Amino acid sequence: MGLDHSSIVVYNLNGGETMSSNHQRLRSKTTQIHRRLLEAYGEPSWRPHLDAVSELVSTILSQNTNDVNRDVAFERLRDRLPTWEEVRDAETEVVIEAIRPAGLANQKGPRIQEALRFITEEQGELSLNFLADLPVEDAKRWLTSMNGVGPKTAACVLLFSLHKPALPVDTHVHRVALRVGLLPEKTGAAKAHSLLEDLLPPELYYPFHLNMIRHGRTLCSARDPQCDECPLQEVCAFALEQRTPVPE
Repeated sequence: MGLDHSSIVVYNLNGGETMSSNHQRLRSKTTQIHRRLLEAYGEPSWRPHLDAVSELVSTILSQNTNDVNRDVAFERLRDRLPTWEEVRDAETEVVIEAIRPAGLANQKGPRIQEALRFITEEQGELSLNFLADLPVEDAKRWLTSMNGVGPKTAACVLLFSLHKPALPVDTHVHRVALRVGLLPEKTGAAKAHSLLEDLLPPELYYPFHLNMIRHGRTLCSARDPQCDECPLQEVCAFALEQRTPVPE
């Protein structure tokens, strides 16, 4: 199948745009990628998620580890300290020991307790439900004012627990978005949140996020991308560069 170069809008891997385009065409490219991922992986079904405080803690635990280790640490913490008030008020060493399977426990334990204390001081209770009534940008600012809470953690809380329009950008989403050419080279994960959100309608954030993660785990891995099997290869900046003959 031939490649229609007139339909491709990419940032090349050396920076700058490879051809004249505008924002609308980049948005069209993003929609095309979303549709190809749907064809490859299907429409993700909405599954029940944690309450907002639990999602906050779970996402802090997920930093720099995998889902299995995160879940083991989360369950150990809930088993040993069944309420978030108990976690907030416990000796820090008790929290650290409970979450050790998630890694970086000496950092994550105090960070979790600090976040729980901040919520209590600001709201008078351990609840983040008030964020559902705030404009999404205000809710993001409130969450990221906590130490250790960045754009991804805030977006996870807002999207999964409160059904607010926010697009989490984890390591897989970030890597795939850079490779296919949805982001300029060297765009950091923090900046990628706002850039990618601007390329999709809010109702597509959830399926796009989940399918980008699945794609990053199955075909577009960090070290060994399977470009020949990739459903995005005809619109991917990285794949196109690999296929371009080197001048002799």
